[in-house]
This record gives sequence, C-alpha cells and structure tokens, in this order.
Amino acid sequence: MDRAMSAKTFSTTIHSKQFGGRMKRFPYLMILLLVPVIAFGQASKSCCAIASSTKDFAMLANDPAFVATHLDPLPFHYQSNTGKWITFKTSDSIEGRGFEVKASKATNNVVFLFHEWWGLNDYIQREAENLQKELSNVTVIALDLYDKKVAATQADAQKYMGELKEERARSIIDGAIKYVGTKARIGTIGWCLGGGWSMQATLAAVKQGVACVMYYGMPEKDMERIKSLNAPVLFVFASQDQWINKNVLDEFQKGMSDAKKILTVKSYDADHAFANPSNPKFNKEFADDAHKHAVDFFKSHLLK
Repeated sequence: MDRAMSAKTFSTTIHSKQFGGRMKRFPYLMILLLVPVIAFGQASKSCCAIASSTKDFAMLANDPAFVATHLDPLPFHYQSNTGKWITFKTSDSIEGRGFEVKASKATNNVVFLFHEWWGLNDYIQREAENLQKELSNVTVIALDLYDKKVAATQADAQKYMGELKEERARSIIDGAIKYVGTKARIGTIGWCLGGGWSMQATLAAVKQGVACVMYYGMPEKDMERIKSLNAPVLFVFASQDQWINKNVLDEFQKGMSDAKKILTVKSYDADHAFANPSNPKFNKEFADDAHKHAVDFFKSHLLK
C-alpha cells in the first residue's frame, strides 16, 4: 500500500474489496480504528528495513542450491608473523574478537575485514596480513562475527551463518568502531556474507567510514540508509552468481545513483566466491585483478 494513501482513500479501498457496503454504516469509526494500525505497520516497516538486506542474505543459509555451490574449503594452515588476536568491549556485554595486524607506526587508518560464511579461518588471517603489508600505513582488523566458530564443512558453515544474530553482529561492529577510536578513518572489505557486512560497517561508522569494498555481498536496500552513506563503494560482481545477481546489482546501482553516491562496479564472468582461494572453483586471474582494484581503491580513498 502506498504510504501516501489518505485515510479516506484507504476507507474506500476497504469498503469496495472487503466489506461489501457495510463500511457505509461506520466510516468514521473504522477510520479511527484503522489509522493507528496503518501507522504501526509503517513504523514497523521502517524500523525493520535497516536489517532487511542482511536478513535477506542470512536466509540463504536455508537454500540448498546456495549451500551446494560452496564446496568444502581446501585444507590450509597459516601461521601469522605479525597478527594478534584482540578482544574489545561490546554493548551486549559479550567480548568482541578480532585478528589485528598493526601498522609498524601509529596510524589512524584502519580497515575492518569481514570473513565469508566459513568464519575467521587461516585464509582470512593471511588475507588480513597481506592487505596490511600492501597498504603499509594502515591497521587491519579481521572481525570475528562467529565468536570463535570456524567451519570446515558446508553443514557447519550453513549452521553458523543461520545462527548469526543480527544484533550480535552489529554489536561487534560498534564495539570495533569504539576500539579504534573517534579519530580513525575506517575502510571496510568483505566477501560473500562479509561483503554485506562490509557495507553495514561503513554505514555504522558514519563519517568515519571512508571506503567500502564488497565482494558479491548483499548491498543495502533501504534508501534512507543509502542516503546516509559517507563513503564510496567498490562492488566486485560475479556475473554467474545466482543470488547476488544482476537484478540485485541493478537495484543497488539505481539506489546509489538516486542518492548521488559513488559506486564503482568491477564485473567478472565468474561464479559466487570466485575470489576465495579455499574454493576449488577459485579463479586466480580474476581474483588477482579484483584484489588489485581493491588495493588501489583503498589507496585512493583511505590513504589519500
């Protein structure tokens, strides 16, 4: 229903479709009863819209085709030379956790890195360390949205992604923003599940958020939220992706354009998760090219 619909118009619609003429007897009474319901419905829609994109993606944990396309990751063990596990306070009183790779000198430049549906595994730790080396004057923190759980099988990944609470993820992100302080310039990057949370973290950082990289993640859909975005976005798109597909991309591009926000799209003739080296369908050529664009993007917008 159009939110601009007046009480009178709504009354006519109800009368003609549902009450078969009985509305004539009590038009004003019905209006008085229905207007609060309409207002409540609109308020509910407004408050829930903030989380709609992340909840839409979380529902894919119940999609057998989505689960099947994520083949069990190839075994990999990585021992970081510079990264360390950290904890920080959160609003829900449960400690947040991250893998931090600090710059050699004090810096206000920070990148929050978000894992795929597998969790913060050794691949993500290596990615955090490599990204820090390439950017140099930046501290990279890979945030653990799964609270120490790491999946090695489809079944576990499906379980952990399905169990991830919206409120908990936001609490972790807010805690991380407080951890780095008010002077931090924040960039974000993530893949798959983490791609969507990359954008959510940039939105949560408000004016501190200066650069957002999303690999085939669910973009924000609520226009009011998009209007509040402070940072340009680099969106890495896989044209064979059945879920983060062209319709999703077209809607996102339109929303960003209408809001006069900066969006750069890099498209590859590949499937979902093509940039993950633990994926047996990993495409190194495309992944290397996308990574180069991500690094250049951070250099242009975070380190400028």
